[in-house]
Amino acid sequence: MDKKRRDFLKKLPFSMLLPGAVLNSLSSELSSPVPFDDQLAFELHENNIDELYKKAIIIDGLVIPRGWNQDSFKALVTSGYTGFGASLASKNLETALRALGDWQKRIGNHQDKLLHAKTSADFIRAKKENKTAILFGFQNATMIEKSIDNIDTLYDAGTRWIQLTYNQRNLLGDGCTERTNAGLSDFGIEAVHRMNELGIIVDLSHSGRQTTNDGIEFSKTGACFNHSMCESLYKNHPRAKTDSQIRAMADKGGVMGIICLGYMIGPDPGGETTLKTYVDHIDHAVKVGGIDHVGVAADFAIQGLEATGATRENWYVPRLTRFKPSYQVRWPPWIPELDKPNRYLQVAKVLDKRGYSTGDIEKILGKNWLRYFDDVLKP
Repeated sequence: MDKKRRDFLKKLPFSMLLPGAVLNSLSSELSSPVPFDDQLAFELHENNIDELYKKAIIIDGLVIPRGWNQDSFKALVTSGYTGFGASLASKNLETALRALGDWQKRIGNHQDKLLHAKTSADFIRAKKENKTAILFGFQNATMIEKSIDNIDTLYDAGTRWIQLTYNQRNLLGDGCTERTNAGLSDFGIEAVHRMNELGIIVDLSHSGRQTTNDGIEFSKTGACFNHSMCESLYKNHPRAKTDSQIRAMADKGGVMGIICLGYMIGPDPGGETTLKTYVDHIDHAVKVGGIDHVGVAADFAIQGLEATGATRENWYVPRLTRFKPSYQVRWPPWIPELDKPNRYLQVAKVLDKRGYSTGDIEKILGKNWLRYFDDVLKP
């Protein structure tokens, strides 16, 4: 195929890269009809998705950055990430402040690669400067201890998101595997209101059913599920969110990040749970909550679990005692296409094949998180 025809194909929108549409367009563009090369159109289409991904804002709702090293930096290069929410150690206030300090120091030592994110503008800046923006936060509120004033201390140290509860009950409310379903305590509601005033994101990913409902209701700004999945597609899993919760979250402006862990989105990560299953959860969340309220989230290291040395003995077996049977932990926990740095490029390709527009793909990859950060985080 000559250069003129190749250049014309490159200019076509994704929806035009179909045999009939391309042939008709080429026939009117050029002086005479030309033979159509299906394989070439497919390759150009794939290249267009690659280009879209390079230009897009890519934000991961939750990354576990423990053991950060040179491999982590290498993974960032191929990930395409603009930024991510970093889950830091939350045992108590001392532990949390130490973790925040360590990451402040790491960013200070790698200012050519990393950027501490406090507002949505920092993610835009990171994209322009070819850096990765990191939003500090915690998957539990235990580091607040017994004092609302500690929320101010954490905010001043750089915290911008807090998950109200993990699996078990804490002083704020019940977690998703707690025997009871009591919801938020008075202390929990007070904490939510102070987080709202400061501009700290309220996350409900691991919160119990009623705690999730309360968190959405009592938060004056939109709460989020920064790494979760749809209960309609994975019945009776304590971490999944119901359609009514997804709808209520979206109605107040929140975002749901669909978690990449295979055992969290389907019953059989080694077989029937695939990349398709993952995108099924995106499809369902979009259908229920709307295209402006769905994002992506890994819940593991940038490199992926296998690359960071996760084995049946050191990853799976310990979780059998740490998590209740209702968690349905399985081995292997990953979906191969998502267990590598460029996981969201693979997601973008499936979304495209399912008919999502380029604008909607960009929203899911990061623009929805960006809009949410702009709504909740205060400059």
